[in-house]
Amino acid sequence: MGLLDMVLGNSSEVSQQEIDKNFNGVLFEGETVEKGYKVVRDIWLFTSHRLIILDIQGLTGKKKEYHSVPYKSIRQFSIETAGEFDDDCEMKLYVAGLSLPLSYEFKKGVDIIGIQRKLAEHICK
Repeated sequence: MGLLDMVLGNSSEVSQQEIDKNFNGVLFEGETVEKGYKVVRDIWLFTSHRLIILDIQGLTGKKKEYHSVPYKSIRQFSIETAGEFDDDCEMKLYVAGLSLPLSYEFKKGVDIIGIQRKLAEHICK
């Protein structure tokens, strides 16, 4: 990912090296990684069983929060693409047991359609 992509917030696929570095010990035996997207510093990882959203926090990036959402608990989702004058995309995940959706904003240029396609592959089977 180039400097311009980082500033603009464009997403890219996550390398195996980044997966090994950030998800060592997080994946369970038999769980496989299908696709990962890096959005600025955060990573959306689609596995055979769940969606893991890694929120990298702080100035140094040493503080990390892992959101683990089993596909079977996602009841629906919505996306809002960026418009002419609106630079942000948004995704909402409606998860069983939560009264409000999990809401994530992405900068214009993020492959929000690719992310929703991968999510749909898992929850619409």
